[in-house]
Amino acid sequence: MSKRKTVAEQIANAKEDIRQHENKLRQLQQRQKEQERKDRTRRLIERGAILESLIDGAETVTNEQIKTLLQAVLSTAAARDKLTAFVTKNAAGTGETRTNETE
Repeated sequence: MSKRKTVAEQIANAKEDIRQHENKLRQLQQRQKEQERKDRTRRLIERGAILESLIDGAETVTNEQIKTLLQAVLSTAAARDKLTAFVTKNAAGTGETRTNETE
């Protein structure tokens, strides 16, 4: 003969289930944030390596000089137009939508 749980026991069990699910949700959210940080770090390293490969003597150039160079190169209307077209084209290919937040 199986013993039936009282309503109070069922409530206690339901509350415990909720607590466990909330904990699992927090763990999954933490794992997602960690993965996003790792992805960003990898992207920054890769892009920095690409930039260094394109600049002769990059190891002797300061970060401020690189920033100034990029600002100068990307500040022209032609460069902005090319960049916007490039980002729009690539976003369309991945199903993402991007907007130009600087204008």
